[in-house]
Amino acid sequence: MLEDIQEVLFSEDELAARVKELGLQLTHDYAGQEILMIGVLRGAIIFMADLARAIQLPVVFDFMAVSSYGASTTSTGVVRILKDLDEDVEGKHVLIVEDIIDSGLTLNYLLENLKSRNPRSIKICTLLNKPERRKSNVPVDYNGFIIPDHFVVGYGLDYAGKYRNLPFIGIPKKEVCE
Repeated sequence: MLEDIQEVLFSEDELAARVKELGLQLTHDYAGQEILMIGVLRGAIIFMADLARAIQLPVVFDFMAVSSYGASTTSTGVVRILKDLDEDVEGKHVLIVEDIIDSGLTLNYLLENLKSRNPRSIKICTLLNKPERRKSNVPVDYNGFIIPDHFVVGYGLDYAGKYRNLPFIGIPKKEVCE
């Protein structure tokens, strides 16, 4: 798999350091509260697990699976909920955990859906943010890294189901995604 990577954007050490910083910030911001972390499957699972371990507060996990990519490198804009929550969000402090925010269309749909369920608060934490690709303005409360408009894989992010297990985030070679 390493031969398929053109460039490493963030090393394993850089990711670990930034996740620790985010965990400390969340611990401070939610002091004395319990957080309902909602991971957006499948890409956010590795980031969410590491982030949860960096938060020194009670954390409850739940997951949603939504799709707008399929086997493409760009969002189709059509959002499908593949798995809904098991937890009731009403009255809870909800933290949506995303792997990457690109167009914002999927996240905007998810945010509006969750707001209608009356959480006490709702915030967004993303590992990667591509603001120059934004088509829908979503309020990102916690950013891991702001990145340029490159398709990336690793640390949970995939192309056609592959590369999620890479311990870094990298740009795949063009021929890999054709």
